[in-house]
Amino acid sequence: MNETVQHRPGRDAAEVSDLRAFAAVALRRQGVVGAVAPSSPALARALTAVVPTTAAAVVVELGPGTGAISEAIRRRLAPGSRQVAVEIDPGMVTHLNRARPWLDVIEGDAARLGALLASRGIDRADAVVSTLPWSLFPEDRQEAVLGEIGRVLRPSGAFTTVTYLHAVPLARARRFRGRLRAAFDEVLTTGPVWRNVPPGLAYVCRRPVGHV
Repeated sequence: MNETVQHRPGRDAAEVSDLRAFAAVALRRQGVVGAVAPSSPALARALTAVVPTTAAAVVVELGPGTGAISEAIRRRLAPGSRQVAVEIDPGMVTHLNRARPWLDVIEGDAARLGALLASRGIDRADAVVSTLPWSLFPEDRQEAVLGEIGRVLRPSGAFTTVTYLHAVPLARARRFRGRLRAAFDEVLTTGPVWRNVPPGLAYVCRRPVGHV
């Protein structure tokens, strides 16, 4: 990947800043970045469709990256809502704090989600939206993060995450889908979202198993 981002006509300074931040993290930490570009508006709409719009809610984003999904969440939220993002990369946290000053960013590991939210006085979330690179995680880490999501999600809430079309047939992706179905009573697939690089699908998960 070439870290130099050209400022083409029609591309504003915020977008250039996001692309530079994304490229820097993708080069430095290939084990935590699963995409090849920031999420598109079309994918953002698919992932954030579960965000409540009519009442104040707590929405948590895992792996916000440059904040493309964060912007889509913000546009849907009702007055009085709380929006929190959990990001493991310190450089991306710095970028988000500068580029999205309205976003409450917690630097930390999603496998400690309950403790991280508790540090903000939050014990439950109405929606959890994720673009974490699940295929790059070992299975025990996948289970740990999904377990934390299930524990913090309200019974009426929903969890959405993305997978990319080229990965769907792979054995690791099939095992992850099985893990989602073991963790949630309902797992729906929406998409495909062709207007993204690469094209993706959204999983919408409801009713965590074993948690109330």
